Amino acid sequence: MFLYLVMGFDQKKKNQLDDRHQGENQHDHGVHAGLFGNLTEMIFAILSGFLLGIGFLLQYLKVISPSMAIYFYIGAYFFGGFFTLKEAYEAIRQGKFEIDFLMLFAAAGAGFLGEWAEGALLLFLFSLGHALEHYAMNRARKSIAELSDLAPPTAIRLSGTEQQEIGIEALNIGDIILIKPNSKIAADGLVVKGSSAVNQAAITGESLPVSKMANPSIKLDFEKLKNEHRVFAGTINGAHSMEVKVLRKAKDSTLSRIIKLVNEAESQKSPTQHFTDKFEKYFVPFVLVLVILLMFAFLVVDESFKESFYRAMAVLVSASPCALAISTPSAVLAGVARAARAGILVKGGGPLENMGQVNVIAFDKTGTLTEGKPRLTDAIPHEGIEPRLLYRTAAAVEALSDHPLAKAIYDGTIERLGTDKISEANEMEALTARGVRAKINGEEVFIGNRLLMREVTGKHIPEDLDLQMTQLEKNGKTAMMVLRNDQYLGIVAVLDVEREEAKETLRKLRQMGIEKMVMLTGDHQSVANSIAERLHINDPRGNLLPEDKVKAIKSLAKGNHTVAMIGDGVNDAPALATADVSIAMGAAGSPVALETSDIALMADRLDKLPFAIKLSRKTARIIKQNLWISLGMVAILIPLTISGLATIGPAVVAHEGSTLVVVLNALRLLSVKED
Repeated sequence: MFLYLVMGFDQKKKNQLDDRHQGENQHDHGVHAGLFGNLTEMIFAILSGFLLGIGFLLQYLKVISPSMAIYFYIGAYFFGGFFTLKEAYEAIRQGKFEIDFLMLFAAAGAGFLGEWAEGALLLFLFSLGHALEHYAMNRARKSIAELSDLAPPTAIRLSGTEQQEIGIEALNIGDIILIKPNSKIAADGLVVKGSSAVNQAAITGESLPVSKMANPSIKLDFEKLKNEHRVFAGTINGAHSMEVKVLRKAKDSTLSRIIKLVNEAESQKSPTQHFTDKFEKYFVPFVLVLVILLMFAFLVVDESFKESFYRAMAVLVSASPCALAISTPSAVLAGVARAARAGILVKGGGPLENMGQVNVIAFDKTGTLTEGKPRLTDAIPHEGIEPRLLYRTAAAVEALSDHPLAKAIYDGTIERLGTDKISEANEMEALTARGVRAKINGEEVFIGNRLLMREVTGKHIPEDLDLQMTQLEKNGKTAMMVLRNDQYLGIVAVLDVEREEAKETLRKLRQMGIEKMVMLTGDHQSVANSIAERLHINDPRGNLLPEDKVKAIKSLAKGNHTVAMIGDGVNDAPALATADVSIAMGAAGSPVALETSDIALMADRLDKLPFAIKLSRKTARIIKQNLWISLGMVAILIPLTISGLATIGPAVVAHEGSTLVVVLNALRLLSVKED
């Protein structure tokens, strides 16, 4: 009963503990809750030290019988070994043989030899070190755990003029909820009434509030909504009230997906962690064999069994790879948490380490280097064709497509037509990397590039149209011919301007030592050249089909290059999958982009890329430092304890000290600043 009271043990805690030990990181213990809440482990460690101190006083000051000191040492054993024993027991139940067991074995050995003070000191320092380590690690976890607190627990659902406060889990798609001024938004949805500025920093990392406005006529597809019309659960409303139509249930919200993916990322092992796991696999058996041999050293050297056994226990303490086990996971956890605060979702230790090694970056053009919001700049009728016929035909076909270029052509031609009505098109078909096909009043219409026109007509393109296309493309415009029943109606051209932050971002990347930056696009080469010239990209590659982009990524990877591909995470999926590191732009509203990329920039902000690389490189440096600290300490302590120059006390101080140092070193990642 006392154990239940002390631990505050219940089935939920047991399940959490089981889940923790079933995770990949064997030394990544949680903070123990119990009679004193999350401070229970720390208080037990302090009680162990207090009883140890009294025992020392009784033994050396000889105020009363020195034999009384043993009782206090036993008390120190209890409080110092309580959580260590519990963790060792849970690990053994899972078929694991962890460091906690080794420490208990060493402490039991010291007690067996009558060195109660040494054993109590070992357990006190080990428990205190772990308590401090857990406290420090909890700071990193808080950055992730706080994500769960972003969404409010309740929402105000509207039914006519009636307001009803309900739990967010009870919200259904299509419900209308009221968002009061300066309150948290309860669900992903569409603003249908009102306007306000919303702080989206928690989801996208944007430093400034984003203006939101109503548009109740839009189709209810959250992923395709413009940023000014959609809101995310967990973001904070500004000074004005709004009404929002719920488009995702609480369990499917962007915030819920982020929490799930960040928690998964915490358990994903990095290349360095795989190395340390292999090292421990061979190192631990080596240590155990060495300890057994040292226990029988009295058979070949002039010393007692007690002295040999004591030395073996000291070596066991000093050689336990405690700091090594925690060095990489602590840095990965802190790095992932810091990235999440900046609106960058990193899917585990692998991408976090690999991003810092990137020396070649391939950029998708549309929506990545450019705004992805082109506008119609030219609509040139072919000789003898009435302009309005060209406008009506182009508008009718592109009305069926949701592609950004199609929308630009539709909006531009409708503006030119004024009040004129357009015909209704049907049977629209997208033709990969070539254009579109549709029917108007039974007549086939094609809008696309030269390749499509030659494919459809089987003839060369008229010279005047070809020259006009070439001139438009030289000016960086995307030009398309319109063909109806084998008759050319003319050319429409659109221009997608580069992002405002693109040039500065690329300049920072060059300063960071990125050797090569390449632009990959399906647009004409002259269009790619025009954009690249303005952004100072030295290797633009146009006219690429999806399989061509894959080939380009493979060619860039030759010569031991680490290649990152950045795009929208959907259209360039094959190329993204081929790259060493795949990065999705503007992933906040797209589940596909979130789930398919290694790194997701939650906001539609290219200027987050340099910080992602900076953080990755900082993480890699800290991991290396931690490895040197942990392995260096083991390399120093083993010879000292074997030779008898260091006893259990100094060994455990150095052992636990190095463990705490690597954790605190990793936590420095939480304070890395964005430039």
